Amino acid sequence: MSSPSPSPDGLPTTVTTVPDISVVVIVYNDAERLPTAVQSVLDQTLHNVEVIIADDCSTDGSYAVARKLAAQCPDRVRAIQLEENSGGCGEPRNQGIAVARGRYVMFLDSDDTLELNACRNMLEAAETTGADLVSGLCLRVHVDNRHGKTTEWYRWLYNSTRTLDSVAELPDLLVFDTLSTNKCYRREFLIESNLSFPKRIHYEDLLFSAQAYLAASRITLIPNTVYYWNVVEKTEKKSISNRRNEINNFADRVEIHRRIDAILKSRGMDDLKLHKDVKFLKHDLVLYLRELPFLDDDYRHAFAGMAREYVQSFAPEAYSELHPAHAICAYLLLQEDWDKLMPAIDMLLNRSKLAVPLVEKDGRIYWCEEHLEDPHARALLDVTDLGYHTKPVEKLDLRNRLVSYSERPSDVVVSGAVVNPLGKIGPDAKLSAEIVLKARRAGFQSFRFPVRSVRVEGERVFWEATLPLAKELRPLGIVDDVWNVRMHLKVDGRTTISAITVGSTDIERTGLLTVRPRLTRLAGDRIEAEVSGRGHLAFHVVQHSAASQKARALIRNNMDSLPARIAKTTYRKARDVRKDLNSGPRKIDGYHRMIKALPVRKGTVVFESHLGKQYSDSPRALYEELKRRGAPIHAIWSYAGAKPVGFPADVELVQRWSWKYLRALAQAEFWVDNQGFPLKLRKRPETTYIQTWHGSALKRMGFDEPGYRLMSEGEQAAYQASLDRFDHFVVRSEHDVRTLARAYRVPESKLLRTGYPRNDALVKDRDATGESREVTELKKRLGIRPGLPVVLYAPTFRANAGGKVRKFEFPFDVETLAERFGDKFTLLVRTHYLNQVALPPAMAGRVINVSEEPDITPLLLASDALITDYSSVMFDYALLQRPMIFFAYDWEEYAQDIRGTYFDLIETAPGPVPRDEEALYAVLEDLDGVRDRYGPQVKEFVDRYGEYDHGDAAAQIADRFFGGKGDAR
Repeated sequence: MSSPSPSPDGLPTTVTTVPDISVVVIVYNDAERLPTAVQSVLDQTLHNVEVIIADDCSTDGSYAVARKLAAQCPDRVRAIQLEENSGGCGEPRNQGIAVARGRYVMFLDSDDTLELNACRNMLEAAETTGADLVSGLCLRVHVDNRHGKTTEWYRWLYNSTRTLDSVAELPDLLVFDTLSTNKCYRREFLIESNLSFPKRIHYEDLLFSAQAYLAASRITLIPNTVYYWNVVEKTEKKSISNRRNEINNFADRVEIHRRIDAILKSRGMDDLKLHKDVKFLKHDLVLYLRELPFLDDDYRHAFAGMAREYVQSFAPEAYSELHPAHAICAYLLLQEDWDKLMPAIDMLLNRSKLAVPLVEKDGRIYWCEEHLEDPHARALLDVTDLGYHTKPVEKLDLRNRLVSYSERPSDVVVSGAVVNPLGKIGPDAKLSAEIVLKARRAGFQSFRFPVRSVRVEGERVFWEATLPLAKELRPLGIVDDVWNVRMHLKVDGRTTISAITVGSTDIERTGLLTVRPRLTRLAGDRIEAEVSGRGHLAFHVVQHSAASQKARALIRNNMDSLPARIAKTTYRKARDVRKDLNSGPRKIDGYHRMIKALPVRKGTVVFESHLGKQYSDSPRALYEELKRRGAPIHAIWSYAGAKPVGFPADVELVQRWSWKYLRALAQAEFWVDNQGFPLKLRKRPETTYIQTWHGSALKRMGFDEPGYRLMSEGEQAAYQASLDRFDHFVVRSEHDVRTLARAYRVPESKLLRTGYPRNDALVKDRDATGESREVTELKKRLGIRPGLPVVLYAPTFRANAGGKVRKFEFPFDVETLAERFGDKFTLLVRTHYLNQVALPPAMAGRVINVSEEPDITPLLLASDALITDYSSVMFDYALLQRPMIFFAYDWEEYAQDIRGTYFDLIETAPGPVPRDEEALYAVLEDLDGVRDRYGPQVKEFVDRYGEYDHGDAAAQIADRFFGGKGDAR
């Protein structure tokens, strides 16, 4: 049986007896939006689809709308109604499954829609791969956001099409994408597996999705967007899942998780259980912790009890996967330590914030002093690795807690307390502060009010201020109705900026605080305090009187008038033009226009080191040689980040990717860098590009890497074009010629066999007698103890299989090393610039973190021995002919991964190669012996890998390209 029905393009189409897909659309009291949801199914490019509207006993006429839709399209739409309201989304879907006729089943909520090709893409994937379940990308559409905000739901799961034989192959799928609506299920699979949604309990999706994932013999993921999840953020009526201030809501979530746990246990899937537990602590629990500061003691106690009963069974390994903020909150919640938990929640919502004074105990830093007698708590509360104790005040985001708030007719009186971590702000510090109000949306205007009193009292800095808002706050009105509040605290001339956390402090609103917008009081006549989504104090311009409310409504209505639309359109165009001017494509296009229109500025040299992150390496050495000899150049250095750090005060600086940077590159006579100027910027023929590179290679590079060889022909051509910009490529040995030059396809004619300019200082120091003034000053500045040897530990970075840089972790117990050798030498720790590290206070003086030093060369000069692994620093340090130790604890993993190495370091290392911690300590016991035993090997290593490093590389390059007085000393 079949009959014609209209298709999206107006042509008749036929629905066969057995639909390809049945889409179950559930509805409850949503008559207005239901037709749009249903139409998104009828408009599908796959026509053989039926719609089943399952009404959960609505009271607003939704079922009447459903029946009307069914009557309009009887062959494609059916409507059913439950006898009584089920109180959730699960049972309507069950009823829909029961009457579905399609070979596949999908689910749709009445306030959402399907992407136009969703059914076709799902069906093709299912039929092609034989999957029981196909899942696609869900797009969250923030419908009340005026900028059209959308967010992709766990995009990384859907980067490409892939088929899994078990969800255990991709645990993140089970853990994160728990939606039932962005999926297509084979109906026989649902029936044979006896899959249904739980009844009369919320979070039914979590359980149903878990059951489906675990039961499916094959799962296919597709990168296509299939589902539009419409989200309304500014609404008083919260959805079921957002009613987190209701304790039964949390009880339902925990119960659903218990049921999933039982299934995992029955299948012996402990690894999946661990992944899910980590996600519960990182996500599920956090959703409720956000609300906790604003709820009463009865709720908090009940919530903590439920959480403790469930979470206490989690394996300790679950906590090791967490950021300290999550682990600390979970532990303090289970202990019901509200005084310490509330600041921890503040840190959880504002990750960079330091919320408590901290405590130092036994040489390590802890969140608080309480609970440290418990070994488990001691591990969780240890925040040493976050490095708070190493940062100056101006680099800390300190919690600023509101202590009191009161309103008077013309002003607001506020006071607060700023955390003083570890007493960083001393009692004699020179303090001043001001409160700054800045419009959240239209940030072009701000108002500043002085803080009348600010003082240090132990672990807090207390302050009081009066804000004459009625007199001095003059907003424009309408476009700048919400104002963020920040305090700028100046400590001995250094400024730290903090938001003001409201917490449990009562905000006494009088409703009498007037305001005078520049658009007159028709745009607002009162200003009220409010709490932002992150728990901070803010102010909101509102209408108080009925007349004012009517006037504002009139203004808002007129905002849609023709003149207003013209004004808004003009403003938006100007905003979009500005945004477009600062976009990557526009800048690249603008740069290429510059190189055609602007002349070369003779003598201009743009220097860059490590993508603008440092003033260091061979570009620095060459620049300083040119400066020393008075070469006729105009030097420009690029820097990355908001502010340049460590660059000379007397040189022109340009921020990387700024328009000034692009113009400098477009007009430069020379480019000099050690890594690579932006790949998409062509070099004009008149510009000479000197590539100094940043180290000889152990690991395979460039086109020797399998990843580059697997690139498409177009991608390889684009990459090769960026390499072809090099006019000259500096090498320090024939090893570089055989490896780097070949891997980057640099022809012989472009090679500069000069050695590295950065290594000139090493060669000269090796032949010098006594310690240079630079090294003496460096040791003094770093606090290196005189009279003891210095050992530098400089490892390379590690990456996972996907190329992402892993967090740095010591491969040995650094505290044990400090205890064992602290009186024999000073250990300097220099991580790769892609890593960072924080050392415990207990090691002060014995182990020093020098990772922030911009240039490694002075550190090499200051060191009597080197510990490395596979870093290219080995090739440079060898020039000093001092002891080198190669701690190759993971050589097999490092050397045999997908990239591979150019030679076997274990066989050729010019120093001992300990493979475990005790072997490392044994070598460190006899550094003089290392020097004696490996002296000849070090010299041979230098001859092989540094044959052109003679101490005059910078001079050779300067002589050839820049001139000046080469013999001036």
